[in-house]
Amino acid sequence: MSQTTSSPAVPYHLAIIMDGNGRWAQARHLPRLVGHRAGTENLRRVLRACKDVGIKILTVYAFSTENWRRPREEVLGLMNILDHYIVREMRNLHEEGVQIRHLGRMEGVDAGLQKKIRQAIELTQNNTTLILNVAFNYGGRQEILDAVRAILRDRIPPEDVDESLFSHYLYTADLPDPDLIIRTSGEVRISNFLLWQGAYAELYSTPVFWPDFDAAELHKALELYANRERRFGLTTAQLTAVR
Repeated sequence: MSQTTSSPAVPYHLAIIMDGNGRWAQARHLPRLVGHRAGTENLRRVLRACKDVGIKILTVYAFSTENWRRPREEVLGLMNILDHYIVREMRNLHEEGVQIRHLGRMEGVDAGLQKKIRQAIELTQNNTTLILNVAFNYGGRQEILDAVRAILRDRIPPEDVDESLFSHYLYTADLPDPDLIIRTSGEVRISNFLLWQGAYAELYSTPVFWPDFDAAELHKALELYANRERRFGLTTAQLTAVR
């Protein structure tokens, strides 16, 4: 998607790698699934904080294509947590004007959970207060491969394939790229998340585990973001001339 050269105080599109649930639980001598439940509960608080500051799109990394390789008990527990969250929160999010979208594949996901995800998407599809993209069964490389396959299926001539067209074949299709990507728990890698879309996103890493990432921590990230100069490959002098 096209970018602007401005640097507003609040990102239009915020993406979060919600990391550290298991370590949060282990630090408290609790099962890892307790940490995942705490992390799910925290999403509600952070979503509310994003709405309060005027963020229009929030994309969260909930479950990667690689996460299927985790212990079976943990994977099943995560699926149950997501199932419970959708049932409990779908109506509330709808009433608050949140539009729910799914980024990723449905293959391999339990049929009952697939149905609930689609129900949430359908119920909230016309809401405009905030878009919540849930990257579930998502992988950035898989997304790019899916886009290439779709372009080939549509028999698009190679000379017609540019960045704009390619972006329209991604899961995020009609959405602008993220302005800021936050990763909790102190890790500093993007872990196969929004590989194409995050090309010019600002990155912010915090040692705080996701269940403890609250509105105050969000404001720290936004304060740092507001003081960065986003150049998109240009020089500072060029940006000054544009302004």
